[in-house]
Amino acid sequence: MNEKNLLAERFEAERAQLRAVAYRMLGSLAEAEDAVQEAWLKLGRSDVSEVRNLGAWLTTVVGRVCLDMLRSRTSRREDPLPEGEDRLRLPDPVVSGLATLDPEREILVADSVGIALMVVLDTLSPAERLAFVLHDMFDVPFDEIARILGRAAASTRQLASRARRRVQGVAPAADTDAARKREVVNAFVTASRSGDFEALLTVLDPEVVARSDGGTLVPSILRRGAADVASQAITFARFAADARPVLVNGTPGVVSFTEDRPLAVMSFTIRDGRITGLDILTDPSRLVALGLTP
Repeated sequence: MNEKNLLAERFEAERAQLRAVAYRMLGSLAEAEDAVQEAWLKLGRSDVSEVRNLGAWLTTVVGRVCLDMLRSRTSRREDPLPEGEDRLRLPDPVVSGLATLDPEREILVADSVGIALMVVLDTLSPAERLAFVLHDMFDVPFDEIARILGRAAASTRQLASRARRRVQGVAPAADTDAARKREVVNAFVTASRSGDFEALLTVLDPEVVARSDGGTLVPSILRRGAADVASQAITFARFAADARPVLVNGTPGVVSFTEDRPLAVMSFTIRDGRITGLDILTDPSRLVALGLTP
């Protein structure tokens, strides 16, 4: 095997890890693929004969590429969206459980990085996100992250610490019992189909927040409180008419269809047996890009 083929083989061995890094950094499956491809091109232009750990080297390359993409994204946004849960553009969901989907995508969320956490990550500054994702999720040393950012290691630690506090404050740990979470999701779908307002109230946390991202043509919707969210669920009961159980970022969720076309992907955050967060992607173009079929 020649040197080029050997390098390609080593890169392929790291691809899943690199995609996972890029997805957490960008929240976009397509952009994550672009970042990984840019790392491959960078590898082809670099002399890595002295690199002892190619995987670590590639991780930092992807991190740097994603940092540049995030900064470019921020600079293009003339009217920045507010920080926190009111940001209504949802990250791309990673859906598994439908036969047509690529099982390799499940690797992206092997540690159950839910949509709620991804939403919080999107409120961080590019530098905070890089420091938190690389250190807290992928154990990259602060010294290496500092070189990417052009900062001192102590400053980089502060960035990660600030990001960690925000993540823990906005996205505290959810329930981990998958079977119990599926029961709660099924109860929500059943109550929505039948228009049972009282049953919906029993599965919704009083402070539940529901976000719906319909893309550029359909206004996004933010609902707060069990009564408001229950009323909205009944209004849009059509989403539950042909709902299929799936995993969304590793946790029980729902994909609804009309004929062969996806209507929505629903992701649930469940804590103490009640739904505290509901994230709904209804953007037609993004749903098509996910390749979802019944």
